[in-house]
Amino acid sequence: MELRVLRYFLTVAREGSITGAAEYLHVTQPTLSRQLKDLEQELGKKLFIRSSHSMILTDEGMLLRKRAEEILAMVDKLETEFSSMEETIGGDVYIGGGETEAMRKIARVAGELQARYPNIRYHLYSGNEDDVTERLDRGLLDFGILIQPADISKYNYINIPGRDVWGVVMRKDSPLALKETIQAADLLHVPLICSRQVMKQTYSKNEFADWFGENFDNLNIVTTYNLAYNASLMVEEGIGYAVALDKIVNTSSESNLCFRPLEPRLESGLDIVWKKHQVFSAAANMFLKGIREKFSNE
Repeated sequence: MELRVLRYFLTVAREGSITGAAEYLHVTQPTLSRQLKDLEQELGKKLFIRSSHSMILTDEGMLLRKRAEEILAMVDKLETEFSSMEETIGGDVYIGGGETEAMRKIARVAGELQARYPNIRYHLYSGNEDDVTERLDRGLLDFGILIQPADISKYNYINIPGRDVWGVVMRKDSPLALKETIQAADLLHVPLICSRQVMKQTYSKNEFADWFGENFDNLNIVTTYNLAYNASLMVEEGIGYAVALDKIVNTSSESNLCFRPLEPRLESGLDIVWKKHQVFSAAANMFLKGIREKFSNE
């Protein structure tokens, strides 16, 4: 299976037709059609449902699209890493994490490094713990930022100084907005919007469940989320109250939303992690050095 053919396949999947893909790739339609048929024969699976005007992916085609995108992303990353092996340090650093105030600390390190090494580029990926660790394990990310508690047994890690505060994001005209803090009893009979990480930990260690107590299973959870911005939109539309970390949703005076911390206070630490025995590019190595220097002094 050639990388060139995988790129052809992805282009047809994106364009939805042989004609559009051939024009984009600057190849003839018969050549492109033959390459796709050869690919189907090689895999022993039909990848497209063909009609006179469109090409629609089969289930097998959708699986190949996902894997092909991962393969080509890895190839592009590898080529960039090798091209950056020069006296002048440059290249790409791939960082994944949830929406958290800790990203500001990471940004400070990146900013300080960029002043010295302007050829380093940063690529940020937003997602929950499962999203980030999956991409770490596949080699698509160099570093991940995980909210504690998280399973970091197979990673090297550095603790990021500081802790994020859990609370509830709500509309300013909500009844609970009159309170300075939110207690467990306040949440028992209201619709809640919770992060998937909070819900996933129901089956292992769950600090929120421990905080809430025996009635945790009786909560009325109407929506789950992995990005707090999307949760804030649901709150604005009156869907419910979002359990979230402080400072990741706009609750300024101009916003319709406000944040109230939990009582007793509930906090989470954060770790920046990377695979054990990871072979880094020069740029990623320099970033790790900057992280170690910065956080060891705080």
